[in-house]
Amino acid sequence: MNVRSMTGYGRGEHIAEERKFTVEMKSVNHRYNDMTIKLPRTLASLEDKIKKRIMRDVFRGKTDVYISFETFSAADVDVKLNEVLAAAYLEKLNLLEEKFGLSGSESKLELVAKFPDVVTVEKAQQEEAVIWDALAPALDEAVEKFVAMRTTEGENLKNDILKKGERIKALVAEVKERSPLVVVEYREKLTNRLKDLMDGVDIDPQRIATEVAVFADRGCVDEEITRLESHLVQLRDILEGGGQVGRKLDFLVQEMNRESNTIASKANDIQIGKATIELKSEIEKIREQIQNLE
Repeated sequence: MNVRSMTGYGRGEHIAEERKFTVEMKSVNHRYNDMTIKLPRTLASLEDKIKKRIMRDVFRGKTDVYISFETFSAADVDVKLNEVLAAAYLEKLNLLEEKFGLSGSESKLELVAKFPDVVTVEKAQQEEAVIWDALAPALDEAVEKFVAMRTTEGENLKNDILKKGERIKALVAEVKERSPLVVVEYREKLTNRLKDLMDGVDIDPQRIATEVAVFADRGCVDEEITRLESHLVQLRDILEGGGQVGRKLDFLVQEMNRESNTIASKANDIQIGKATIELKSEIEKIREQIQNLE
């Protein structure tokens, strides 16, 4: 299964029974699966069915769906006459003629027909199953293109995240290699400093060993390195597994960031400090990218 982005666009069209249906979909990042469907009032009864169809393939993101249709048949049009309203208008027009002696050049029939709500044109009610059969192919096409775009972008993000993961792996290896050397260098510096201070007096080896042990314990990052290495393996496994990976990766990257912060707080070496800064930067880049993944 592929990894998908939450950003996408898809469009589908279908002509059937002298009707043309158009479906457009677009989405952006969102923590949940938030969907808004805008469609003509005559299709309102199909909204739940449309949403269920889309949610078979879309699991996360803010998705806007726009559905419209054109008709090429008079059978889809229903012209209605409000006879009661027309009669009321005619009664008042006759009253005006009698009271003021008016006689307009325009016939009463034409005049009454222009008044609001006397003659209305509506879409004729159609069987839901017939409408759905005509709409479904356009919806399926839009969803297919929508998912394809999200998949393409998701795979690109996946490859870039894996590349950043390899860089993090190299930085962790650098810290791992450097860490024991820091203790050795500290022992040498401490010994030389004490020799200068003691001015030829014998130095107690046990005292040096104790100081070095305290220093090594305080700056030890072995556990953090081990956990980071494990997290990097999980990062690859989750991405290679595909599917809905966004929330899993979000939690994983939080843990990676926690370990890198701990290493930074323990760092007592310039080289480790520099590596940790870059390490944190790469993790932050991954964190930003996974916000786009479904």
